[in-house]
Amino acid sequence: MNKLIAIVGPTAVGKTELAVAWAQRINGEIVSADSRQIYRKMNIGTAKPSATEQALAPHHLIDIRDPDQSFSLAEFQDLALAAIADIQARGRVPLLVGGTGQYLAAVLEGWQIPRVPPQSELRAELEQVALHEGPATLHARLAAVDPVAAARIPPTNVRRVIRALEVYLVSGEPISRLQERQPPPFRPRVIWLHRPRTELYARADARIERMIAAGLVDEVAELLAGGYDWSLPAMSSLGYIQFRPYFAGQTDLASCIERLRFDTHAFIRRQEMWFRRLPNLEIWTPDHPDWRAIMA
Repeated sequence: MNKLIAIVGPTAVGKTELAVAWAQRINGEIVSADSRQIYRKMNIGTAKPSATEQALAPHHLIDIRDPDQSFSLAEFQDLALAAIADIQARGRVPLLVGGTGQYLAAVLEGWQIPRVPPQSELRAELEQVALHEGPATLHARLAAVDPVAAARIPPTNVRRVIRALEVYLVSGEPISRLQERQPPPFRPRVIWLHRPRTELYARADARIERMIAAGLVDEVAELLAGGYDWSLPAMSSLGYIQFRPYFAGQTDLASCIERLRFDTHAFIRRQEMWFRRLPNLEIWTPDHPDWRAIMA
């Protein structure tokens, strides 16, 4: 079995810094597991590794799509597995690094993801059902054809309900059956970086201040000027969508920054639910001897 190191953890915990230092020590290369760092032109709000950090250790799956291009979980899994295999074949060590729970789980747990491309017309039809008849009606449709998936997906998660129905209606197979797992072709060592929540919040708040000082608001303005509107999944990202009221003239900048702080804290709490389920977990706190040694 080939070696893989995964470094996971919530926003602002210190993943990038540790990953770059570790990659330098062990002849490693970093495979990003961040669903927003894939986008070009979105650098500040996604806390993308700097040019200096990317020069210190090779990075993969960063800046591979424009903000208006689609990108699926299946595409990420294919690209990540290909990058990992390539790194291993060259005698180097892959480090899978990020905080997007689904991306991490898809690779580390060996998800078998349905290869059903998005069906825009069907999605629009199902969205209308949710809008006019309510999410519960849509969820009931899913329960009738795939009760296993319906039990896993809450009615309030309309996007996932629509995806599950889309897969069934196109392929004729329940998404729950198509998502069965098989062991991946590597032996993962999964490091969960952990800090007290109050410390994480403080670190996240400080990072937001740095983002604002670095020109985050200008970055959002440039994206809008480039024709990337708020309907795009990329523009719904944390760090961007919070500024929509400001650009619509509905509120002031300070209120949007406060909303970004609030939403970032909530995101940190949600991220932890994903990490707990990952295999072979090792929990590292900043006083862990290996963390300290790598950063020395």
